This record gives sequence, structure tokens and C-alpha cells, in this order.
Amino acid sequence: MAATSTARRVRKSPAERLDEVAEAARAIALADGLGAVTLRAVAARMGVASGLVAHYAPSMDDLVADTFAAIVAAELREVELVIASGATATDRLRMLLHTVLDGSRDDIGLVWVQAWAAGARNDALAAQVRAQMDDWQGVIEREISSGVAAGEFSDAVAPASVAWHLLAMIDGLNAHSLVRWGQHPDQTTLVKRSLEALLGLATGSLG
Repeated sequence: MAATSTARRVRKSPAERLDEVAEAARAIALADGLGAVTLRAVAARMGVASGLVAHYAPSMDDLVADTFAAIVAAELREVELVIASGATATDRLRMLLHTVLDGSRDDIGLVWVQAWAAGARNDALAAQVRAQMDDWQGVIEREISSGVAAGEFSDAVAPASVAWHLLAMIDGLNAHSLVRWGQHPDQTTLVKRSLEALLGLATGSLG
């Protein structure tokens, strides 16, 4: 009994507790959406008192913002790894579209949609949303710029503008899929055709 009691009283370091809070918040957001990340929910998932979570995360706005950033930054790193094997910019954009529009990322889609809405009242979250969208646009812009430089895409293409346009299409379709609206069987093909036109590619170049 003494040994068990002693084990229960072992204190975790502040860094360990912060990691636990962050991991609990991420798990809740992916399972139930960003709106479910509350002080009580995080404490319940950790199996601790709410006061302990409040001690390590005194601002729930900041915790929600950090949780959003961690989730979507991890997604972008994953997408970058997926497309890295593409031999050309055209290949990499084709792979990117398949990856983000294959219907397997609804959990992250919900996090994005809720972040756009909640960011209107949470300045920390709004700042993270802008930063993460900049990062996504940067990755797409880089690939488009690479394609222009290689002669794959029209030299009249404005990479930043096309990247923004593509992100708007992707985000719109993923938001619609959350309520199963407008799920046209050829929606991925339609996005590809639109992107081909924007890049000056022949129809079917993106598969």
C-alpha cells in the first residue's frame, strides 16, 4: 500500500503537464471539433481537476488557438511528405488535390470551419488561422512557381493568385462535405479542370 500511495504522489514536471494538456486538447478537437475544447473537457480527458488545467492553460483562447495550429500544421507537413515524391510540379499538384479532396480529412475540415467562425471572437485563434492559411498558400504557390519556371505552366500565371483561388475551391468543397451538400461525384475532376485552365494546361493534364 505504501508503494502505491507514493507512486500516486509523484509530481509531473510543468513540461509534462503542458504536453498532456496540449495532447488532450488535440484529441478532443479531432474527435468532436474545436468547439468542444473546453476547460472541463480537457480536465476530464486528463483525469484531473479543472483547476490543474487552468493553472497550465490560463487562457482557453490561447489553448484553442494553439490546438488549431498544431493540428493543421501537422496536416500540412503530412501533405508535403505525400507530394514530395512527385517528379514535376504538375505531378505534385495532382497528388495534392487527391490527398486533400479524398474525403478522409473531415475531422480536420471541421477544425478549420470552426476556427474560421470562432476566430471572429478569438483574436489569438484568428491570428493562427491567418498564419496557417499563409503557410498553405505558400506551399501551393511554391509548386506553381516551380511549374512556371520549368515551363510546365503558362508564364502568364500569377502563382500567388492561383494558389489563393485553389485554396478557396478546396476549402469550399471540404466545408460543404461536412453537411454532405453538393457532393457531386465529379467534384475533384471539376477542381482539376478549373486549375488546368488557370495554369494554362491542356484538359486532362492533372488526371
